[in-house]
Amino acid sequence: MKNTTRESYAKRIERVIAYMTQNLDGPLDVCSLAEKANLSSYHFHRIYVALMSETLASTVRRLRLHRAAAQLLLSDVRLSSVASKAGYSSVQSFNRAFKEQYQLAPAAYRERGGITDAINFSKLKPDNRHISYQIAIAHRDPQRVVALRHVGDYMDLAHSFERLAAWGTGHNLLQADSRVFVVYYDDPNVTAKAALRADICITIPEDFAPIEDNGFHLMTTPGGRCAVLKHTGPLAELTHTYDWLFGNWLPDSGEEPDDQPHFEEHLTNPRIVPPSELQTWVCLPLKETPL
Repeated sequence: MKNTTRESYAKRIERVIAYMTQNLDGPLDVCSLAEKANLSSYHFHRIYVALMSETLASTVRRLRLHRAAAQLLLSDVRLSSVASKAGYSSVQSFNRAFKEQYQLAPAAYRERGGITDAINFSKLKPDNRHISYQIAIAHRDPQRVVALRHVGDYMDLAHSFERLAAWGTGHNLLQADSRVFVVYYDDPNVTAKAALRADICITIPEDFAPIEDNGFHLMTTPGGRCAVLKHTGPLAELTHTYDWLFGNWLPDSGEEPDDQPHFEEHLTNPRIVPPSELQTWVCLPLKETPL
């Protein structure tokens, strides 16, 4: 596939993804999405699979289940409503689909507070509060990246990941040695969801030309001396990891955050790896001299 053709197809698929993520509650049939891409319905799905490495149904299912996991963790919405919003006609079918991806049935997932062991740290009884993540102080080299600015609820970051994947495929950036980062600029505890900002980033080769393309921009990730921990599990559970990092580890660490945003490096591909096995480095830049 020629580069110009690939870029053209990627922009069309990007439009489809933008529409899908804004209309997850509605019908998302191949014919209507092919029309959004201005592609023949006979060929649209083959092009989608070739660029995104999964079927359209798999993308929709993954995004809806991610949203369902966040609802289970962060709200008291009834299970039947969560199931319906995820596109399932019965709680039973939703239970089967959710458990296949998240290892626990939805009710148990909500009750436990997630599937990762450390996720319940804030809910543990006082005599069990010694349980924690493993933290390392390590140097992280800044990386030259192309970034897509995300504005809105951090639980919707998956939508921007899909856009970045489509765009990156069109520009031949998704290689075996590519690295994916998220840089966060706001605290969801004090900033309205609609105003939250983050950059979703992918590393680029040295000869990658400057761009001006629909919200994408070049930048360098934060770096230097960092507190680093590995989160294994669903992305919806990262909020609890940050609660522990800032609320428990940092006050007792003797460290002071540097004047840089915190960031993540995503080590696994959600199209290949189930949510329970996703791996993410969480990085908090620190001042060079501890307190």
